[in-house]
Amino acid sequence: MEGIYRDLRGKSVLVTGGATGLGYAIAEAFAANHSVVHIVGRDREKLERARATLGGGVRSVVFDLNNIDRLPDLVQQVAAAAGEIDILVNNAGINIKNDALSVSNREYQDIILTNQTAVFALSREIGSSMVARGTGNIIMISSMASRYGIPKVVGYAASKAAVEGMTRTLAVEWSPRGVRVNCIAPGFIATAMSSRAFEDDPARRERVLARTPLGTLGEPSDVANAALFLASEQSRYITGIVLPVDGGNSIGF
Repeated sequence: MEGIYRDLRGKSVLVTGGATGLGYAIAEAFAANHSVVHIVGRDREKLERARATLGGGVRSVVFDLNNIDRLPDLVQQVAAAAGEIDILVNNAGINIKNDALSVSNREYQDIILTNQTAVFALSREIGSSMVARGTGNIIMISSMASRYGIPKVVGYAASKAAVEGMTRTLAVEWSPRGVRVNCIAPGFIATAMSSRAFEDDPARRERVLARTPLGTLGEPSDVANAALFLASEQSRYITGIVLPVDGGNSIGF
């Protein structure tokens, strides 16, 4: 698919968790717009498979984002290969599904480390270069779980709510210095993970669709298109927002 955002051509883009799901779709969209895309993740096999499918404009970097003390090494590695990072998409995240009373301290802290602390640490590391250059764009990926009372995902919901607060604070601090920070909150998107969940609970799928005004699940490309817009000059006067991409689910009844 040929891209339509000419201002994204040649931009250096880092997408965490870019080997599968929403991250893959986002990486694919930037690649179609001729950006230089770096996908980061822990699974070498998945990364290599994604890189081969996405094509020559995409590079893969095996890295555990939870190793926050080594994040400067990651940033230096990417910068050495393709120049300073212009656009960061903080997509990587984990979830543990369990009743809150059964979630251990370690399980909760693992989610917070990946979904919140590592997101801040990487944003700070890349943001320092962006602020110094007076230009840059950071896109967070949240979740409608941060706004709903969804059972069995207390750590995930808390971490994503924190990401939305982080978005607003960083936007206020960094936007006067040339760096826009925004967030996308996907609703119910048709990914391999959600498909398995709905297969196990068809009644839940019906509840979701019943309160979604557009009447369907979203596609990963819907989230990717939102990321392209927020990264482009088309949204140059937008910062600090949390954009629901949910088919109206959050306002449905």
